[in-house]
Amino acid sequence: MDTKYKSHSFVKLWIATTMFMLCCFATGMLAQDAVAADTVTTVVETTTEITAAPAETDTETPDTIGELALGLNTVWMLLAAMLVFFMQPGFALVEAGFTRVKNTANILMKNFVDFMFGSLLYWFIGFGLMFGAGEFIGMPHFFDLSFMDNGLPREGFLVFQTVFCATAATIVSGAMAERTKFSMYLVYTIFISVLIYPISGHWTWGGGWLMNGEEGSFMMNLFGTTFHDFAGSTVVHSVGGWIALVGAAILGPRIGKYGKDGKSRAIPGHNLTIAALGVFILWFGWFGFNPGSQLAASTETDANAISHVFLTTNLAACAGGFFALAISWMKYGKPSLSLTLNGILAGLVGITAGCDAVSPAGAALIGAICGVVMIFSVDFIDKILKIDDPVGASSVHGVCGFLGTVLTGLFSTSEGLFYGHGFGFLCAQLFGALVVGVWAAGMGFIIFKALDKIHGLRVPARIEEEGLDIYEHGESAYN
Repeated sequence: MDTKYKSHSFVKLWIATTMFMLCCFATGMLAQDAVAADTVTTVVETTTEITAAPAETDTETPDTIGELALGLNTVWMLLAAMLVFFMQPGFALVEAGFTRVKNTANILMKNFVDFMFGSLLYWFIGFGLMFGAGEFIGMPHFFDLSFMDNGLPREGFLVFQTVFCATAATIVSGAMAERTKFSMYLVYTIFISVLIYPISGHWTWGGGWLMNGEEGSFMMNLFGTTFHDFAGSTVVHSVGGWIALVGAAILGPRIGKYGKDGKSRAIPGHNLTIAALGVFILWFGWFGFNPGSQLAASTETDANAISHVFLTTNLAACAGGFFALAISWMKYGKPSLSLTLNGILAGLVGITAGCDAVSPAGAALIGAICGVVMIFSVDFIDKILKIDDPVGASSVHGVCGFLGTVLTGLFSTSEGLFYGHGFGFLCAQLFGALVVGVWAAGMGFIIFKALDKIHGLRVPARIEEEGLDIYEHGESAYN
């Protein structure tokens, strides 16, 4: 029985298998026929759709290209903002390296505060004052960004402008280092972020009177052209530099800086290694500071402009550093590392106004001039004016920011005097740099004088001699 049962089972299995294969074969044939029929129908429908498609493609393609362009421009702007933000540790290291070890934690803390306070305050009111409607001062909007419409995401543009504001504020800390009360530093940082920088920035970048090119405007009537500051030689650097100079003058020199005979005494910084690293970081960050000010990267014109600004920025930095090295060697008998570092920064500051408008040769000349002038400016401020600026911020940023803006009036290939375009643009540059400089220095004088009278800017002598780290922050940078 078992054998017969197995035999019948195998027969039934083979019969079932055969029937299953036949069913599958038949189903496959029917499916192919259905697919063929569907394909014919689909081809007919697709042909009909293709006939009507061009009209839709024509309307949709520009939107797609526009979205891609906006995305690329936004990524470029935010990448540049990241590079400019990276300049904050650069400033911190330069200032810390050029000052004494006992004040390092204080220097680092102030650079953090610059960005933290600056970001909050600029978002709260500064951005509206700078880009709001108005000829002299923008309309404040208090946290509201809806008023802004320049073709870029509002939040991204705010971040990009915030890092520039923080740069202007941090320049001041270096000139007033090693003897300023931390509480007073917090107060004047507020004024820079919400008043001084946004208002002069509105004149030049926010639609104000210095950049108004409409027929019958003040600048057009007086000079026939408008003020030009592409990335901030005046708007950012000279504003910070002039405030720093006034603050250092009101604050007074560090103890031991000048002898009884009135002669200046060198107070060496504690670590030129980290100062040099800071300059490398700043140099790197400047490739966001200047090329990023193009604010677009989606067209061939943008690509060429960014590349040109990249080149002029680097050439000016190299020329500034080289000529500072050469002049320091001739003047002091040794090639000075500290002056070479400041020469690089001087070249970078000087080219920032006209990096888009000058030729590569013009950029190298501007960098060289700024590198040389910086050395004599440091000597003049230190030995003649008797103003103690530990890091040379007023010379590098104030003097070279002003000088680079004016030199743009000479070397601009489209409007410069050396290219046969007359004195109009040169006078506009000189006028704009002077007006912004007077505004920054004047407001700085009022604020520092008021703070000095009300609460006192300077720490007591004992704290200055023993160091601000322990007394102001309760900790030191090195243990």
